[in-house]
Amino acid sequence: MPTIREKRVYTDQSETVDAYVAADLGVAVARVSQDKIGEFSLAERCTARDVAATARGVAAATDEDVLLGDDDGFAETGFGPAVAVTGYDGDVLAAGKDGRLARYDGSWESVGTVADVRALDADLVAAADGVHRLTDDGLSAVGLDDAKDVAAAGVPLAATPDGLYRLGAGWMEAIEGAFEVATSDPVTADAGELGRAHAATADSLYEHAPGDDADAWRARELPVEDAVVDVAYATDAVVVLTADGALAADAGDGFRHRSLGLRAASALAVVAEGNA
Repeated sequence: MPTIREKRVYTDQSETVDAYVAADLGVAVARVSQDKIGEFSLAERCTARDVAATARGVAAATDEDVLLGDDDGFAETGFGPAVAVTGYDGDVLAAGKDGRLARYDGSWESVGTVADVRALDADLVAAADGVHRLTDDGLSAVGLDDAKDVAAAGVPLAATPDGLYRLGAGWMEAIEGAFEVATSDPVTADAGELGRAHAATADSLYEHAPGDDADAWRARELPVEDAVVDVAYATDAVVVLTADGALAADAGDGFRHRSLGLRAASALAVVAEGNA
């Protein structure tokens, strides 16, 4: 089964990447080169809830459908209203407002139902009743309650109102607090080992570095005060999205930021420029 977080995958060694942002206005794309955030434009006008870099292109969960494409244009797939999307084993996995989970390989195939899905990452599902995992035999509940976000690469993470949890011999608390965001970088993660990873509450951003113990987290200062809603990874940079549509990038010398002016930004996906 997949353990790679395709939602925030970096697909090339190029220094310039396309950062796709899901927001109420639609899907926007900005050029990011290390910590420099350049021009941006609206790639698709819609109400976007989530966006993911997948092997089949950039997928967007919108109030009308799951869209698939790139900054040259998106096409409908016939899924219907969606709340979350991710890359899954070379295909696209989406969650509907009605709790339906389906996999897209050119056509949609239902894989189960989970009520009130908040986030998807590879084979993990964050939902009101906890974390679920998609297996060959279907969906299975794997614990916790009120999961807000999940990260699958290396060591699974879950953000909950009670804390950030990592999965080992059961779920173990990594940081106390009311967490909304959990992300991890598949490129720097190994099986059973956490690489680059981030987690966020409404007020604070935390970072895990490759090679550190799984419980070694440090707070990071941002040049903006708004809440972090997502984090994505390039080879040489970390890109952060805030709820008011600001992007902040750190290539090793601290964060630089730029506001995109996007209301209710909710998700971020990074791909190599020209490879979306």
